[in-house]
This record gives sequence, structure tokens and C-alpha cells, in this order.
Amino acid sequence: MANARPKNSRDWVQRHLNDPFVKKANEEGYRSRAVYKLQEIDNKQSLIKPGHIVVDLGSAPGGWSQLAIKKVTGGQNQGGSHPGKVIAIDLLPMETVPGVIFIQADFSEAAGLAAVIAELEGKMADLVISDMSPNMTGIPLTDQARLFALGELAMDFAVKFLQPNGVFIVKVFQGEGFEPFIKLLRSQFTQVAAKKPDASRDESREVYLVAKAPKRDVVTEV
Repeated sequence: MANARPKNSRDWVQRHLNDPFVKKANEEGYRSRAVYKLQEIDNKQSLIKPGHIVVDLGSAPGGWSQLAIKKVTGGQNQGGSHPGKVIAIDLLPMETVPGVIFIQADFSEAAGLAAVIAELEGKMADLVISDMSPNMTGIPLTDQARLFALGELAMDFAVKFLQPNGVFIVKVFQGEGFEPFIKLLRSQFTQVAAKKPDASRDESREVYLVAKAPKRDVVTEV
């Protein structure tokens, strides 16, 4: 989903073109520098494995989906006897990523959520990744509130549809609402840690929260 650029677009373009992660993404065939944020988190914790089911929320332009499908299929077009699966959704269009199931829809609407659930085909995900951001208004409190509202939607989905040892990764921004969101996340997951990948620009307030093992009420049949 869309992010706001700095007011001086010429400076932003120049910085973007000189960015080493942008150059690396171009050389390696990835669609955005954001792929290296997920890659760093995964390299340190081995979260994406062959055969895994990954749900990518706010997937456009597709960098995270590119990395995820490569990992879950072991770098092959066919995943073997237990093929991995990547389900991606975004309100914006996304050019096809071979092997990735893409849904162009609004995840915050019932139809978008239902479409993702249908593609799970009754199975549980191993990893839910969310890089969703709202369309920025330029009003900090409004933008923060919208961002954390999306974060809560993604969290609710992850709690319901992750494997018992599944992992949820979500982008948030430090500031108003950050501490309450972490507290909420800790109430829903066994482990929660904040990560600031090297590919995240120094001036950016973005942080990636990695939450493991959703807490669920155990219902005992009588």
C-alpha cells in the first residue's frame, strides 16, 4: 500500500537512485529494496522454510512475495511432494510473481479477507507477513491510527489462521500508539520482538515486530 514521499521529490529520487539496497534489488531482480528487510529477519531466524504456507498482506509491488516463494519452494518452480504456497493480497495491482497466488482486493473488507481464507483451503499458515500501510494524509495522528488499525486486522487474522508455532511479522511506526500495540501483540503471542533491519533507512521510524506462537484458548470437549 502507498507510502508518502518526502516533500522534496527531487531529493527523494536522487537518494533512491543512490541507495545501495535499491541497486542491489535491481541487480538481483527484486522489485523493491524492502525485500532485504524481510531477508535479514529471516536469515537470522530461519522463519521461511520449504513447504511453508505464507500469507503476504499488502504485497505490492511484490518483493516480499518474490523472496517467500523462492524460500517455500526451495528455489524451484515445483515444490516437490509438499509444495509451499504464497498467498498475496493488495488493494493495488501487482505484476505476476510466478507461483504466487495474488488477490487484488482490500484486506480490510470482508470480501478481501474471505478471498484469502478461501485460498488457504482449510489449512493453517506458517507465516503471516504484513507490510501494509494506509494512504497517508500527512496528519501524523490520523496516519498512525490508520496504520495500527491495519496492524490489528493483520494480527487478528494471524492469531486465527497461524499454525501453533507460526510467526507473524508486521510493520509499524514508532510514535503514538506504538506501546499499546506492542502490549496488545504480547497479549496474543507467546514471544514478541522488535527488529530494525539494516535496509530500513536511519531516519525512518518504521520497526518490524516479530511475534511467535499465537495464544489461543483451549476448548475441551465434554
